[in-house]
Amino acid sequence: MPRVPVPDELSDFLARTNAAVVATLRADGSPHTAPTWYDWEDGRVLLNMDESRVRLRHLRRDPRAALTVFDVADWYRHVSLIGRVVSIEDDTDLADIDRLALRYTGKPFRRGDSRRLSAWLEPEQWHAWSGGGPWIES
Repeated sequence: MPRVPVPDELSDFLARTNAAVVATLRADGSPHTAPTWYDWEDGRVLLNMDESRVRLRHLRRDPRAALTVFDVADWYRHVSLIGRVVSIEDDTDLADIDRLALRYTGKPFRRGDSRRLSAWLEPEQWHAWSGGGPWIES
């Protein structure tokens, strides 16, 4: 797998509003996956979750994570990022979840009654695929 940074073409793809799945590690080492909203900024991934999410417990125990982002029009075309969550912080003013909600729905986040947390994933490696082969040769 190639090391970061990702090539410009992949960075442009990651900056678009795409579908994504985040993977974290359970205590026994097995994977846990969940669909997620994300944003791509300066070579890092913003994730946001309710305090009750099991992936938050996983990330606090083991910061290793992966994100696979795919083009909903052609889901064979995807980019996977593997790295570590380097920070988890309270989203006290809901700015990050509003940012993600606006990105994905065009509207601010509707619920303000739960505690939200933001996590920044710093990729270390990437893999990209487009149909019949690698999207970009490493």
